[in-house]
This record gives sequence, structure tokens and C-alpha cells, in this order.
Amino acid sequence: MKQNLKYKSLKTQLIYFSILAGIFTSCGGAKPTDSALNEASLPKPDRVLAIIENVNTHWQETHPEPASAFWHPAAYQTGNIEAYKVTGNQDFLNYATAWAEHNEWKGAKSDDQSAWKYNYGETDDHVLFGDWQIAFQTYIDLYTLDGSKDPSKIARAREVMEYQMSTPQNDHWWWADGLYMVMPVMTKLYQVTGNEQYIDKLNEYLKYSDSIMLDEETGLYYRDAKYVYPKHKSLNGKKDFWARGDGWVFAGLAKVLQDLPKDSKYRNAFEARYRRMAEALKGAQQPEGYWTRSMLDPEHAPGPETSGTAFFTYGYLWGINNGILDAKIYLPVVEKSWKYLTEVALQENGAVGYVQPIGERAIPGQVVDVNSTADFGVGAYLLAASEMYRMVK
Repeated sequence: MKQNLKYKSLKTQLIYFSILAGIFTSCGGAKPTDSALNEASLPKPDRVLAIIENVNTHWQETHPEPASAFWHPAAYQTGNIEAYKVTGNQDFLNYATAWAEHNEWKGAKSDDQSAWKYNYGETDDHVLFGDWQIAFQTYIDLYTLDGSKDPSKIARAREVMEYQMSTPQNDHWWWADGLYMVMPVMTKLYQVTGNEQYIDKLNEYLKYSDSIMLDEETGLYYRDAKYVYPKHKSLNGKKDFWARGDGWVFAGLAKVLQDLPKDSKYRNAFEARYRRMAEALKGAQQPEGYWTRSMLDPEHAPGPETSGTAFFTYGYLWGINNGILDAKIYLPVVEKSWKYLTEVALQENGAVGYVQPIGERAIPGQVVDVNSTADFGVGAYLLAASEMYRMVK
């Protein structure tokens, strides 16, 4: 994967020429025909591709060894695989494949089903904990991208999720992040197996999540039951919605809608939930384009934050690209957030700054600055940039 700068530059140029020749095709939905697209200040396709190449190459060259299959490296890989789809850069695909092979196409590795747990845990017996299941998203994508569709790539994903669905428990997703980690696994597995149980169980598990985390007044999600208002309040006595937590949910809903059948009995409910979140998030965006960590109380933890902003940008772009969100209403949101992502968060060397460190809430006084970066934040950034490319292409 090592290569000199001259070679990288040449390779990037070749990718651009290939795109102009029509060799690569978008994997996203149809480009919206709304006249708002023509009126928007959107970037040129080659500029977006250059950003994707810069960001992802920087990350991979500074992190050459395969990481674990835990949630944060796996969240990065969900962005990496989308970057591959829009650029065709074989290095990106190789990086994902090496990571999957390093982790044996598994999440947590225990084979003793009687010991499998779904509470929080970083050990190999926490097989049913969603933070270990997000890796399956990329394994399924690699399976689909591989023309041979090697069943060994998704064997563990099917084993784990089918065992989970065979149990009576429905309280697997008790934190907002889990909705991004696992909902798309279930719709992706539905797509490759045709097993309707994946969709039914997704809906059942989400009902439980809604019962403990969804705020009916706003349509937003608390990170988990500990943060529900008025039991928990922001510094100024307001509801405390953590940006990255709702970012996980909004992006997860976009991914679900991408694979959920148009005629599914759950389709209308998922679209309504997604549109309601889009409306609520629009009102919380700061004039500078980002969302503060506590979205409805900017003074609680002021200043820019990239991971939540990038997940929201991806979610909005996907919805516009697929005709679910009105371009006239939501393109101005995207224009502002893209400006922040490319002019503030993105550094010249490809590093992505202002990513809040691993945590579960907006923390007053926590330093989040230009040097704050993380794998999951880069993954969110690549999701947003890849979807932007699909729009402008």
C-alpha cells in the first residue's frame, strides 16, 4: 500500500479520467431533478474525489496495520467501503479486505453460544453486543462486491444474527449508537438472503429502542435511558441531545432505507421517522454549518464537532439523492455543513479535525480542536464525501 507522491498523483488523475469516460458509475440513488440543485453552491466532482483520496489515503498510510473488529475501526470501514465504491481505488478495497481477514470475518470471536452476551463488553464473549456486530456491514459489502459471493465472508454474520433472532429478547439496542451499528446489518442480510425475519426483528428491536430513548416531542434520540429529560438536563436545564448519538441514528436510518424494500409494510414508518429527524436537526444547525455536541444547548459544550456533523451531512445527502428529502429545503443545510467540513474540519494533509473523542455525551469543558481526530470520525467524513460525490456527479 506504500507508494510515492508522484504515483499517487498519477493514479488520482487516472481515476478522474476514468470517471469522465463513464467507466465508473454511481452506487447511489438517482440524482434529484429539482432546480434547487442548479442554484446551489455545490463543489465540482473532481474536487470531491480529491478530498476523498486525500482523507482516506492519509488515514490508511498513517494506520497501516489492520485494527480490531470493534465498533470504532468498523465504523471507519463503513466509510472506507463507500469511498472505494465512488473512486474505484483498489488500495481502499485491499485495506478493507486485509482488515476483514485479520479479524477472521468475525466480530467478537467466541464460539460458545451459551456464553454470548449483549451487554456492554469488549471481550470475545460479547458476540451479541452491537459494537461487535457493525463489522458485519463491511463483510457483507465485501461479499456483495466479490463476484463469486464467497459464503465464508458472511457465514459468521448469519450465524450470529440468526441465533440472536431465535431468542425471545428484544432489548438488544439500548443505546443510540447501536442503531447505526446493527440496523444496516439486518437490512443488508435481508438483501442477500431474502429472509423477512431480518426486517421483522429490526422493527421489533427498534420499538424497544424507541420506548427508552426516543423523545416524542422532538423526534430526536437520547443517547440512552440515563439521559432522558427531566432526569438528566443540560447545563442550562434543557434536553440534552448528543450530536454524535443522533448522527448514528440519522445515518443508520438512511442506510436502512437504502435496503428496505419499497413495498415493505414498515417503509412508510421508517420514512416518516427519518423525515422528522431531518426537520428537527435542521433547526439545531449552527450558522457556521456544524452542530454543537449538545444540540439544543450550544452553550453546554460550545464549538465545532465533526463526527456528528458528518453523519448528518451524509444522512441529508442520501435523502436528497434518493428523492426522500426536498432539495429546496435541505440543500442549504448541506451547503453550510459541507463548507464547515471542507474549510474547517479538513486539514491540508488530509487529517480530519474537531472529532470529539470516544465517549457517550457532550462534556462541558472537553477540548475538541483541530488535532482531535479518530477512525470513526474519518469514516463519517468519507460517508458524507462519497454521498456528495454521488450528488454532484
